[in-house]
Amino acid sequence: MLRLGVNVDHVATVRQARRIDVPDPVEAALLAEKGGADGITVHLREDRRHIQERDVELLRERARTKVNLEMAVTPEMVRLAERLRPDDACFVPERREELTTEGGLDVSAHQGKIRDAVQRLQGRGIRVSLFIDPEEEQIAAGREVGAHGVELHTGRYCNAAGDRAVELEQVAAAASLARRLGLEVHGGHGLNYANVLPVARLPEMVELNIGHSIVARAVMVGMEQAVREMKALLIKARM
Repeated sequence: MLRLGVNVDHVATVRQARRIDVPDPVEAALLAEKGGADGITVHLREDRRHIQERDVELLRERARTKVNLEMAVTPEMVRLAERLRPDDACFVPERREELTTEGGLDVSAHQGKIRDAVQRLQGRGIRVSLFIDPEEEQIAAGREVGAHGVELHTGRYCNAAGDRAVELEQVAAAASLARRLGLEVHGGHGLNYANVLPVARLPEMVELNIGHSIVARAVMVGMEQAVREMKALLIKARM
């Protein structure tokens, strides 16, 4: 089965624009679960631009599916994850000036720091994945640091103009290598209702994490329906 993780960060983005209580990303997450989400993903950024610690605490209490916490590899965030105890954690690069995560984590260049963080969280029973570009060097480093899995950055595929065959082949080759090395394979970034099928058809993929396109669709049709539509595409991809 191909799992769908729904990222509700941008529900919190709308809330934080007014610094009030609505819309509530936790309520959006519960609706996403009703629509068929297999997990909820949130990115607790160091600048707290959208998701807040309290959101993660409430998700841990109320979500019926797994909670996946995206986070930077910093001492503060590792300590927070140890306290918050999400089911999964995904280490991502983070820069204050970016609109969203741009590019994958350079695991190869920071193996020592990342290995220590992976060991600390996995010692707490938290599965750890690494958000990386679909490159052989990064996948090999992911195995070396002991991660449970990798989330392949699909942004180059999603943003390619015209024929995306080359970019899709890069993702496919990376997924195949990661699986051969014993890593669970996830995908995410830029996936939407129009481009998701080729990635969802890759046999090594076990999870896709999708946020912006689902939240944007939810503005028009509601969160439950938006998730149902995406889930239907993932089911179609595996038929």
